[in-house]
Amino acid sequence: MARYTPPPGACDSHCHIWGPAHRFPFADKRPFTPPDRGKEDLAALYARLGLERSVIVQAIVHGTDNSAMLDAIASSEGRYRGIALIDDSFDERALEALHEAGIRGVRFGFVKHLGARPDLEFFRRTVARIAPLGWHAQIHLDAGDLIELREELDALRIPFVIDHMGRVDAAGGLEQPAFRALLEQVRRENCWVKVSGSDRVSAKGAPFHDALPFAQQLIAAAPDRVVWGTDFPHSNPRHLVEDDAALLDLLPLMADEAGLRRLLVTNPGRLYGF
Repeated sequence: MARYTPPPGACDSHCHIWGPAHRFPFADKRPFTPPDRGKEDLAALYARLGLERSVIVQAIVHGTDNSAMLDAIASSEGRYRGIALIDDSFDERALEALHEAGIRGVRFGFVKHLGARPDLEFFRRTVARIAPLGWHAQIHLDAGDLIELREELDALRIPFVIDHMGRVDAAGGLEQPAFRALLEQVRRENCWVKVSGSDRVSAKGAPFHDALPFAQQLIAAAPDRVVWGTDFPHSNPRHLVEDDAALLDLLPLMADEAGLRRLLVTNPGRLYGF
């Protein structure tokens, strides 16, 4: 049971849906095969943690078939939004249909071990296509990519969101080049960052307190462009998360009450259009 009680309207801005596979089959080409974690599991988690809104990020195990996510959004009575995975087969009509269904961005996965790094021409082309919809680009990368992809990120004119504090390693300290590059990005008016994934950033493991200084500096650098998420159901974890309540209880250590209201309610409301 979590000790921290989030404010009304609090949003989990990063989670996934897996299946159930008998209804929403996994993609043939997938980096791993997860257990079923459907919309009912997500709803049960939120009932326990006191979270009211959600942003479901399309799971790589489902590829560009966004059906499981769209089904969850459709049943949420307006409380859920989504971030899609797409390819060039999605024409403008398909993108508009996704928008009507609650999609507000596209995720681009640059993390090498997941094996689906987008071609940069596709990345640029897709960014241009989603701009008229008011969508943002969600960027999932490894810490070193913050330096490697700096010119690509600098060229972005639409809003973009960097996942999981850039997946920096807490063992490298606050002065590591990757984290300094992340701070440079997040000071830009169109860059947002998710202060999620404390378990991924942490080098020491639970209770993941060594990730807190990174979250605190990011929140201080861009208090109006930070959001937070559980990352449920935790694919390929660096450290086992035995209970998502432990991640929720990190929040009051990251910011004061006003800062947490921005992080959990005001900022996701603006970014995702709640």
